[in-house]
Order: sequence, then structure tokens, then C-alpha cells
Amino acid sequence: MLEHAASRLAPAVRDLVVVAPAAQVAEAQELLPWATVVAGGATRQGSVSHGLSVLADDVELVLVHDAARAFVPSVVVERVVAALRNGADAAIPVVPVTDTIREQERPGTLGSTVDRDRLVAVQTPQGFLKDVLVDAHRRAQPGDACDDASLVEAIGVEVVAVAGSELAFKITRPLDLVLARSVAAS
Repeated sequence: MLEHAASRLAPAVRDLVVVAPAAQVAEAQELLPWATVVAGGATRQGSVSHGLSVLADDVELVLVHDAARAFVPSVVVERVVAALRNGADAAIPVVPVTDTIREQERPGTLGSTVDRDRLVAVQTPQGFLKDVLVDAHRRAQPGDACDDASLVEAIGVEVVAVAGSELAFKITRPLDLVLARSVAAS
């Protein structure tokens, strides 16, 4: 998955920083010898902070991407970068939600239906001006957010949405792995 994810980012990035679990740093470095590989933190937020700490001083744009979204099309990466180059401080790919979404007040008890026309699913790579993302991480409390866009929004920065892709699905469950193998084989 790491190699697939890196290959989708390669055309758009100069420096690739991989944040890996401490026990897998050597393995990740072997897979991607041209990348800078660092050990992650205890949380996503901590891991991204570790990655930010090794960026070159001249880096202006940062893409934060999950290897679990190994098949994001390069065009989605290009859309995120284009939004940043066109003046956005932060940009994230999104796709419409197609399922009916219900609130659950407690297990087994359904609440109201949420209007899915107002919902989108967020994907990666999330893109930021480096200074904005570094500032958001500096000001955040540990565990403040589930993603970097939320940290940036917490300091008052607008996050722009760009079109994502169904191919940027997240590989987290066994069925996702079946789909990933199919995509990789095609």
C-alpha cells in the first residue's frame, strides 16, 4: 500500500516524508529509499507533527496523505495542489455521501435522518500552506482533532473542498482489501 500511495504522489511532490510505526521505519525506508522516513507518534496528530519537523526550510506546500488511501488518482493530488497554488491556505478532496445516514441516540435506537445532500466524505491528500499547518499543530492540544483540516479550521483558516474520487477509498476492513487487490490488478 505504501508503494502504491507514494507512486500516486510522486509526480506532485519534491520531498516525500513517510511517517511509519517505529517498528517499521527500516522496512519503509527499504521500500522507498529516496524518501525520508521517520517514526510516528502515539496519535495521528503526533505523527504528522513528527513529519513536519523534518521538512526542508524551503518547502511551501504540504500534502498529508494516508497510505490506506493507496489508489488516490494523481488528478486528485493535482486538484489539491492547484487549489493551494491558486490562493487557498488549505484544501481537501471530498466525495458526496451516497448512503442514507441516521443518527443513533444509543445502540439499537435510531434518531433522525441526516440530509445527505449536505454531507461529503473527506479524503486525502489534505493540502496546506506549510506555515499554516505548522502553526495549527503548534497551537493544538494533544488529541485535538481527527485530521489536519480540523486543526487548521480550529485556528480560523478556511479549508477549500476539491473533487475527490471513489478510487481514493480507505483500506481498513477485509472487504476494502478485496477491492484494493482488484484495483491493483487492473
